[in-house]
Amino acid sequence: MTIPSGWLPNATIQRVILHWTAGSHKATDFDRQHYHLLIEGDGKLIRGVPSIDLNSLPKAKAGYAAHTLNCNTGSIGVSMCAMAGAIERPFNAGSQPLTKAQWDAASTVVAELCRRYTIPVGPHTVLSHAEVQANLGIQQRGKWDIAKLPFDPAFDTARECGDRFRAEVKAKL
Repeated sequence: MTIPSGWLPNATIQRVILHWTAGSHKATDFDRQHYHLLIEGDGKLIRGVPSIDLNSLPKAKAGYAAHTLNCNTGSIGVSMCAMAGAIERPFNAGSQPLTKAQWDAASTVVAELCRRYTIPVGPHTVLSHAEVQANLGIQQRGKWDIAKLPFDPAFDTARECGDRFRAEVKAKL
Protein backbone atom coordinates (compact mmCIF):
# COMPACT_ATOMS: atom_id res chain seq x y z
CA MET A 1 0.00 0.00 0.00
CA THR A 2 1.28 3.42 -0.87
CA ILE A 3 -0.31 6.67 0.21
CA PRO A 4 -0.69 8.92 -2.86
CA SER A 5 1.91 11.71 -2.70
CA GLY A 6 -0.82 14.33 -3.17
CA TRP A 7 -2.24 13.29 0.19
CA LEU A 8 1.07 14.09 1.94
CA PRO A 9 1.62 17.87 1.89
CA ASN A 10 4.55 19.59 3.55
CA ALA A 11 3.75 19.89 7.25
CA THR A 12 5.44 19.85 10.64
CA ILE A 13 4.04 16.75 12.32
CA GLN A 14 5.23 15.11 15.56
CA ARG A 15 2.91 12.15 16.02
CA VAL A 16 0.34 9.77 14.57
CA ILE A 17 -2.71 8.79 16.61
CA LEU A 18 -4.54 5.58 15.71
CA HIS A 19 -8.30 5.27 16.14
CA TRP A 20 -11.33 3.26 15.20
CA THR A 21 -14.48 5.04 14.03
CA ALA A 22 -16.94 3.08 16.22
CA GLY A 23 -18.95 2.66 13.02
CA SER A 24 -19.22 0.31 10.07
CA HIS A 25 -16.46 -1.12 7.88
CA LYS A 26 -17.10 1.68 5.33
CA ALA A 27 -15.96 5.28 5.74
CA THR A 28 -18.84 7.74 6.06
CA ASP A 29 -18.84 11.44 5.23
CA PHE A 30 -18.87 12.09 9.00
CA ASP A 31 -15.80 9.87 9.51
CA ARG A 32 -13.97 11.60 6.67
CA GLN A 33 -14.45 15.00 8.38
CA HIS A 34 -12.52 13.88 11.50
CA TYR A 35 -9.54 11.89 10.24
CA HIS A 36 -6.79 12.37 7.68
CA LEU A 37 -6.74 8.74 6.55
CA LEU A 38 -9.25 5.93 7.04
CA ILE A 39 -8.96 2.22 6.46
CA GLU A 40 -12.07 0.28 5.55
CA GLY A 41 -12.79 -3.30 6.67
CA ASP A 42 -11.11 -4.83 3.61
CA GLY A 43 -7.98 -2.69 4.09
CA LYS A 44 -8.90 -0.08 1.45
CA LEU A 45 -7.37 3.35 2.14
CA ILE A 46 -9.71 6.37 2.09
CA ARG A 47 -8.65 10.03 2.24
CA GLY A 48 -10.21 12.18 4.92
CA VAL A 49 -11.41 15.68 4.06
CA PRO A 50 -8.96 17.75 6.17
CA SER A 51 -5.48 18.04 4.73
CA ILE A 52 -2.63 16.94 7.01
CA ASP A 53 -1.05 20.40 6.82
CA LEU A 54 -4.07 21.91 8.63
CA ASN A 55 -2.90 20.04 11.76
CA SER A 56 0.71 21.22 11.33
CA LEU A 57 2.71 22.77 14.14
CA PRO A 58 2.88 25.37 15.62
CA LYS A 59 -0.93 25.83 15.55
CA ALA A 60 -3.72 23.91 13.84
CA LYS A 61 -5.55 25.91 11.20
CA ALA A 62 -9.25 26.28 10.42
CA GLY A 63 -10.73 23.06 9.06
CA TYR A 64 -8.18 20.80 10.81
CA ALA A 65 -8.99 17.16 11.64
CA ALA A 66 -10.43 17.16 15.17
CA HIS A 67 -9.71 13.55 16.11
CA THR A 68 -8.23 13.71 19.65
CA LEU A 69 -9.29 16.04 22.46
CA ASN A 70 -6.64 18.77 23.00
CA CYS A 71 -4.09 16.84 20.93
CA ASN A 72 -4.73 17.67 17.27
CA THR A 73 -1.97 20.16 16.57
CA GLY A 74 1.03 18.27 15.20
CA SER A 75 -0.97 15.01 15.06
CA ILE A 76 -2.14 12.95 12.09
CA GLY A 77 -5.36 11.03 12.72
CA VAL A 78 -5.58 7.57 11.16
CA SER A 79 -8.76 5.60 11.79
CA MET A 80 -9.90 2.08 11.04
CA CYS A 81 -13.58 1.92 10.08
CA ALA A 82 -14.93 -0.55 12.61
CA MET A 83 -16.36 -1.39 16.03
CA ALA A 84 -20.03 -0.31 15.63
CA GLY A 85 -21.82 -1.11 18.87
CA ALA A 86 -18.66 -2.36 20.60
CA ILE A 87 -18.57 -2.61 24.40
CA GLU A 88 -15.33 -2.55 26.38
CA ARG A 89 -16.44 -4.61 29.43
CA PRO A 90 -17.52 -7.29 29.16
CA PHE A 91 -15.86 -7.12 25.76
CA ASN A 92 -18.08 -7.30 22.72
CA ALA A 93 -16.57 -6.26 19.36
CA GLY A 94 -19.98 -5.22 18.04
CA SER A 95 -21.41 -5.85 14.58
CA GLN A 96 -18.37 -4.56 12.62
CA PRO A 97 -15.26 -5.80 14.46
CA LEU A 98 -11.81 -4.50 13.67
CA THR A 99 -10.18 -6.79 11.10
CA LYS A 100 -6.64 -8.08 10.75
CA ALA A 101 -6.62 -6.62 7.22
CA GLN A 102 -7.28 -3.15 8.68
CA TRP A 103 -4.63 -3.56 11.35
CA ASP A 104 -2.04 -4.66 8.81
CA ALA A 105 -2.94 -1.82 6.44
CA ALA A 106 -2.80 0.68 9.32
CA SER A 107 0.72 -0.34 10.32
CA THR A 108 1.85 0.03 6.69
CA VAL A 109 0.21 3.46 6.40
CA VAL A 110 1.68 4.66 9.69
CA ALA A 111 5.14 3.45 8.66
CA GLU A 112 4.78 5.52 5.47
CA LEU A 113 3.68 8.56 7.50
CA CYS A 114 6.60 8.16 9.91
CA ARG A 115 9.02 7.97 6.98
CA ARG A 116 7.47 10.98 5.19
CA TYR A 117 7.28 13.24 8.26
CA THR A 118 10.42 11.94 10.04
CA ILE A 119 8.46 10.73 13.06
CA PRO A 120 10.40 8.36 15.34
CA VAL A 121 8.34 5.36 16.46
CA GLY A 122 7.73 5.42 20.20
CA PRO A 123 4.88 5.56 22.74
CA HIS A 124 4.72 9.39 22.58
CA THR A 125 4.81 9.61 18.79
CA VAL A 126 2.88 6.57 17.48
CA LEU A 127 0.01 5.73 19.78
CA SER A 128 -3.65 4.86 19.92
CA HIS A 129 -6.34 7.18 21.20
CA ALA A 130 -6.60 4.89 24.24
CA GLU A 131 -2.95 5.68 25.09
CA VAL A 132 -3.11 9.48 24.84
CA GLN A 133 -4.04 10.09 28.48
CA ALA A 134 -1.48 7.67 29.94
CA ASN A 135 1.36 8.43 27.50
CA LEU A 136 0.92 12.17 26.94
CA GLY A 137 -0.90 13.22 30.12
CA ILE A 138 -3.76 14.79 28.12
CA GLN A 139 -7.13 14.04 29.72
CA GLN A 140 -9.51 12.17 27.39
CA ARG A 141 -13.13 11.12 27.77
CA GLY A 142 -12.82 7.38 28.33
CA LYS A 143 -11.67 6.54 24.81
CA TRP A 144 -10.64 2.89 24.52
CA ASP A 145 -9.65 2.71 20.88
CA ILE A 146 -7.48 0.64 20.62
CA ALA A 147 -7.44 -1.38 23.86
CA LYS A 148 -8.70 -4.73 22.52
CA LEU A 149 -7.99 -6.66 19.33
CA PRO A 150 -11.01 -8.72 18.25
CA PHE A 151 -8.83 -10.85 15.95
CA ASP A 152 -6.31 -11.59 18.74
CA PRO A 153 -7.87 -11.64 22.25
CA ALA A 154 -4.42 -12.08 23.88
CA PHE A 155 -3.97 -8.33 23.38
CA ASP A 156 -6.44 -6.69 25.73
CA THR A 157 -4.92 -3.49 27.11
CA ALA A 158 -4.13 -0.21 25.38
CA ARG A 159 -0.43 -0.61 26.15
CA GLU A 160 -0.25 -4.19 24.79
CA CYS A 161 -2.05 -3.16 21.61
CA GLY A 162 0.11 -0.04 21.26
CA ASP A 163 3.35 -1.93 21.79
CA ARG A 164 2.31 -4.54 19.19
CA PHE A 165 1.36 -1.82 16.71
CA ARG A 166 4.62 0.08 17.19
CA ALA A 167 6.64 -3.12 16.71
CA GLU A 168 4.77 -3.81 13.46
CA VAL A 169 5.32 -0.23 12.25
CA LYS A 170 9.05 -0.44 13.06
CA ALA A 171 9.31 -3.72 11.14
CA LYS A 172 7.92 -1.96 8.05
CA LEU A 173 10.33 0.99 8.15
